[in-house]
Amino acid sequence: MNAVNPARGSALRGGAWMVVISIVLFWLPGIGGFVGGLVGGKTAGGVGAALLAWLLSSILFAVLFAALGTALTGLVVIGALAGVGGLVIATVDSGARLLGAIIGGMLA
Repeated sequence: MNAVNPARGSALRGGAWMVVISIVLFWLPGIGGFVGGLVGGKTAGGVGAALLAWLLSSILFAVLFAALGTALTGLVVIGALAGVGGLVIATVDSGARLLGAIIGGMLA
């Protein structure tokens, strides 16, 4: 909820919910992302804000995969390859998260 219109959500908060719920429900590929997108889209407060929240969450996932891959291996090149591998897995979740975000944004 922002200061201008308290009934509306925010894309940043919606993106945060998408990331948190997708991480918690990682063991349900596709379904976890859909639920995360649905909650994040509803929290964002509209379809446009939900799409922005989806984009922010996707960028955050890309950065997290690359950073954690580098931190776990200690080698930048291997970490980057591990990050790319994680992104391939995350694209399955990304499509479901997008669909959930659109539906959640329409429900808001």
